[in-house]
Amino acid sequence: MSGATAVTPRSRKAERGAPVDAAHRPSHRRAMRRNFLTALLFLSPWVIGFLVFTLWPLLYSAYLSFTDYDVINDPQFVGFENYATLLSDPKVALALANTFFFTLVQIPLYVAVSLTLALLLNRAGRASGFFRTVFFLPKMTPPVAIGILFLLLFNGQNGLINTVLGWFGIDGPSWTTDPAWVKPGLIMMSLWTVGASIIILLAALQNVPEELYESARLDGAGFWRQSFSVTMPMISPAIFFIVIVNTIAGLQTFDEAYTAFFGSGNTTYSNDAALFYVIYLFQQAFEFLHMGYASAMAWLLFLIIMVVTGIQLIVSRRLVYYEGEAAK
Repeated sequence: MSGATAVTPRSRKAERGAPVDAAHRPSHRRAMRRNFLTALLFLSPWVIGFLVFTLWPLLYSAYLSFTDYDVINDPQFVGFENYATLLSDPKVALALANTFFFTLVQIPLYVAVSLTLALLLNRAGRASGFFRTVFFLPKMTPPVAIGILFLLLFNGQNGLINTVLGWFGIDGPSWTTDPAWVKPGLIMMSLWTVGASIIILLAALQNVPEELYESARLDGAGFWRQSFSVTMPMISPAIFFIVIVNTIAGLQTFDEAYTAFFGSGNTTYSNDAALFYVIYLFQQAFEFLHMGYASAMAWLLFLIIMVVTGIQLIVSRRLVYYEGEAAK
């Protein structure tokens, strides 16, 4: 019939005044609730672990930083006394100076060595798989073993480093006893674990589009021009990631230095040159049982890391190139 309106099941529901999808809403809500509970079940191990092993210790340490607590007796509230002591403690200033010196010198060397080896691996062809494994294996060495290895390699009398230097007529320094050479030796030893950074940078190098190099060569760009105009901008996010991670790790340096200079029981010379901030924090907490003071030190380190990371993020806006953002 011309002019007649077709009647469908959907229109019949509308004529009765019932919503079109009303019959499906309860089942849809049950499905969403079931999916939410399932997701929560799978997330629960992480949530419980975060609450018990991260959030609770974080909050409790914040409370302890305002107390005098020695583990044996109950915490006694002292207000900001621990934080005031931090400002007048010469050991805190010394430990911070050692830590900042170590970090500021170690990070550029760490990135330079990692990038150099990654560039070499990028040209190694099929052999790159073998060398990736070789470079990464030292990363799996326990930090305590690295500390002991430091004492063996950098021993001033019969260490391997000074022995090799002696072959070239160079009288090597006393790496482990001369305060002027303790931190340089530890910095050199930290380069033992560049393997993970090499893998990250190698992956970034292999993801640089070949078309960019072809365009640069057509424009007459040589090796160095291609490196600074193509390679470095394209891998800058990977370099920035390595800088951020290793800056945080440098500010928390503990294992190797403690094993080499504090855990060996050697008291024949001063260890102040190797007294990093986290080592002094550890001493206050577990040797002197000044848990409240150690908690205040931990929160100071947390604030320092936050500030340093924030500055790096601000600087990265000008130095780091993100291809996705450029496409927008």
